[in-house]
Amino acid sequence: MLRVAIVGMGKMGQTRAREIERHPATSLVAVADPDPTAFPGDSRVRVTRDYRELVALPDLHAVIVCTPNRATPAVVIAALEAGKHVFCEKPPGRSVQDIRDIMAAERRQPRLKLMFGFNHRRHAGIQEAMRIVDGGRFGRILWLRGIYGKSGGEGYEQSWRSSRDVCGGGILLDQGIHMVDLLRFFCGDFEEVKSMVTRAYWPSDVEDNAFALLRDRLGRVAMLHSSSTHWKHRFSLDIFMSDGYLSVNGILSSSRSYGEETITLARRQFDESFATGKPREEIIYFDTDPSWELEIADFVDCVQKDTPVTHGKSEDALKAMELVFAIYEGDTRWSETVRHTDGLARRG
Repeated sequence: MLRVAIVGMGKMGQTRAREIERHPATSLVAVADPDPTAFPGDSRVRVTRDYRELVALPDLHAVIVCTPNRATPAVVIAALEAGKHVFCEKPPGRSVQDIRDIMAAERRQPRLKLMFGFNHRRHAGIQEAMRIVDGGRFGRILWLRGIYGKSGGEGYEQSWRSSRDVCGGGILLDQGIHMVDLLRFFCGDFEEVKSMVTRAYWPSDVEDNAFALLRDRLGRVAMLHSSSTHWKHRFSLDIFMSDGYLSVNGILSSSRSYGEETITLARRQFDESFATGKPREEIIYFDTDPSWELEIADFVDCVQKDTPVTHGKSEDALKAMELVFAIYEGDTRWSETVRHTDGLARRG
């Protein structure tokens, strides 16, 4: 039985706790959170305010890290140095240097497993899209377009996710990094970045919109829009190939606010007997979200069978962070504004 602890009992900590309790080979034995009432569950679970006390437990095998970005690197590194396997929510900190520091600790503990929670890769719609692409049904990828937007909400600008000091960035680093990872999932690394980053509406010190064009070594271009001024939650990933296209629309979430999760796909049609530009489309529907269960199951398998991490490995987290910050730096107006603001904050 794998004895597991969780640091950070907010929404994600609660989600991971449910999956740990459901898995037949895991047992939740301890949690850490500044608010000791954040986990009102099983009295057999040890509760502490101090993550250092938690990672030092001698009979603990693995730690799940669900903390705000500012705390994440210190917790992950402490857990690794204490000899614990680690599953960590994205993003892996506030900067590229944060993930590099984590990877240095990982190299010092080569027998331990480290996985990052890019769960969108494991959504049923994304998994089916990858099977279609890999199978060559519609030829080779030409270009992609990813949109991930949410509405913000009452008091959004006052939440910890809207604080540069806590997060290191705004909507792109918080939510858009999922789309960044998916674009890499389908295309690999991108070599060229053109971007515009804005604070269009929310009065905070982080961006609320990021627009980017990314080009890989094969010349394939991906368009990305990450937004917290979308006013309607939206997820869409369009993949256009030489012989057809597919579009993943909606992503199942606990609130179901992103709508149904579907794939719309069609073969390119130039036959004049059909309406021009209106190919026959097929729609595939997905009713369940297996991503949380699959991630934990994969992590447990890697630990118990001593197999390499393949999805959500530290290299994936590093590449995603590098691309996010390349988008920030790609807009010189934005990056200069950030440096100026940060300089004023330090002097203040």
